[in-house]
Amino acid sequence: MVRRKHRKLSEDDHEVWSMVTQTTVPLHSVKPFNITFKPEPERAPLAKKPSRQMIRPLTQIGGMRPEARVTVNLALDPMKASETSTHQMDRKNFDRLRKGKIKPDARLDLHGLTAAQAHSELTAFIHRSHSAGKRLALVITGKGNSTRVDEGIMPTRQGILRHSLPHWLNRPDLKPKILQITPAHAKHGGGGAYYVYLRRTR
Repeated sequence: MVRRKHRKLSEDDHEVWSMVTQTTVPLHSVKPFNITFKPEPERAPLAKKPSRQMIRPLTQIGGMRPEARVTVNLALDPMKASETSTHQMDRKNFDRLRKGKIKPDARLDLHGLTAAQAHSELTAFIHRSHSAGKRLALVITGKGNSTRVDEGIMPTRQGILRHSLPHWLNRPDLKPKILQITPAHAKHGGGGAYYVYLRRTR
């Protein structure tokens, strides 16, 4: 392989090179990147886990074991309260009513209804019966169970309709239409029903 000989620059070449070097603008030098590292913030120390001695099983609520059965002394039975209350009817008709000798003109069965539904049905029934000139209405609530209370933190009264009905009938919208409230005779439901004797329409 034959090596090429270096050719010497002529005067013209030197002149051209000199012009090039005079007109060439040098490139800007690249500045190095300025990288800074911020220190990580200090982490708060983790809370210590409670020891086993601090954790106690929840076995008592309000001083009562959850497996214990609750017995609550409920208020006076509304049936007994109705029997001992003063009667507004004349004595003769009241005795006939208590002995089941007066046939009811209207009948309402509240079995299977919630308290809200029963209250609404009862209100409409009393207004309707009074407007129609009925005198004796029979309202059946069912006996329920006034001595047993469901297990749990918040006891639930049994026979809520039976206990609530006298209070509903004594509300201002119904009381003026009613002359007497008393437990029904056994042949009309006994302790699970009420006689509601209505006033005469004016």
